[in-house]
Amino acid sequence: MKAILVFVLCFFTLISTIKCGGQTLVLLDNLAIRETHSMFFKGLQDRGFQLTFKTADDPALSLIKYGEYLFEHLIIFSPSVEEFGGNLNVKAITDFIDAGGNVLIGASSSVGDLIRELANECGFEIDEEGTYVIDHLNYDIEDDGKHTLIVADSSNLINAPTVVGSKIDAPILFKGVGILSDQDSSLILEVLPASSTAYCYNPDNNVSEYPHAIGKNTLLISALQARNNARVIFSGSLDFFSDHFFQSSVQKVHGTQKYKKSGNEQLAKALTQWVFKETGVLRAGNITHHKKGESTAPEAYTILDEVVYSIEVEILDNGKWIPFDASDLQLEFVRIDPFVRTSLKKKGKKHVTQFKLPDVYGVYKFKVDYNRMGFTHLFETTQVSVRPLQHTQYERFIPSAYPYYLSSFSMMGGVFIFSFVFLYHKDHISKDKAE
Repeated sequence: MKAILVFVLCFFTLISTIKCGGQTLVLLDNLAIRETHSMFFKGLQDRGFQLTFKTADDPALSLIKYGEYLFEHLIIFSPSVEEFGGNLNVKAITDFIDAGGNVLIGASSSVGDLIRELANECGFEIDEEGTYVIDHLNYDIEDDGKHTLIVADSSNLINAPTVVGSKIDAPILFKGVGILSDQDSSLILEVLPASSTAYCYNPDNNVSEYPHAIGKNTLLISALQARNNARVIFSGSLDFFSDHFFQSSVQKVHGTQKYKKSGNEQLAKALTQWVFKETGVLRAGNITHHKKGESTAPEAYTILDEVVYSIEVEILDNGKWIPFDASDLQLEFVRIDPFVRTSLKKKGKKHVTQFKLPDVYGVYKFKVDYNRMGFTHLFETTQVSVRPLQHTQYERFIPSAYPYYLSSFSMMGGVFIFSFVFLYHKDHISKDKAE
């Protein structure tokens, strides 16, 4: 019996330690990409992702069945696909994103209209087919003479450790097409811009017109976090994720330092951890509010009450939820507009604040709206009612009403004096007449 109990305990312990990254559909131009990018796919599988490999034109493709999505994540490594197979199309993929699915897309200079249309739906614009990002000053020593094997400095990466991970010392190898983003969108992250000397053009043609993408406006890797916290990453280079780029040494033609290994593998791991929601995921719970000195929330608050509010915020770390340590959490007490805005201070596992309610009654909301780069949008509201003072709660004598008190007593005194004078004067007249 003890042996069975020990076995059961060990089994559940093992299950609890397994990291499950989720079901992931991988669409490829051809199955050879599975071999040329084996290190990237093995890294995902080691982190618990269940990968399903299919060609992009497979007639049995489907993301949804009986109203339920079959996959949590989607990887599209088929830049030249002209038409997806089965029930898959651009609308199906955008619906997948609208439902909270995460997508990683690798493009190349042979990108087709289908991937370009998908990029447009997400707020990106991929340059024309046959174009490359060209940089005549920042290219690798192994370049074939067209200066399309770009060496991107890791200092160009976006300043968001949640997205790109810890500091990357080695430069990034890139060979592919350039991307432009919607500058007016607050949802887009420019993960890796090109250098100021880069431009996007067909290297086999003479430059006869102004390039479509030029300088730092040319994005090598870009990302999107939708309003529903779904995440999308576009890479202009499918080779960025290849074994060759992971293992290649890097040296600029005009540089003296040679790196034994590029930073591609480290950056690819950080990007996939972010896009597949292994990092930067927040959740809130255990929200409480009550009057100072009490422990339960009342049916309604009264104006000028002292209120204590607390919220527990957690972040996902290696598959476990741990308390989120942040010093910039704020609480707003809102009735159309915020009447109170105050900071939340960390106390144990919770973030707590105390404040006095405004002298205006109505229906309010406790609102925590935390929106930071790289993190999921945290938005929590709790509705409460604030009523005016009851007649028994007002002060007996209000200092601001002293003038009215004085005027009342002065009028009473005046009436008394007037009555006394009037009666005395009348009695005096009657005596005079009698005499």
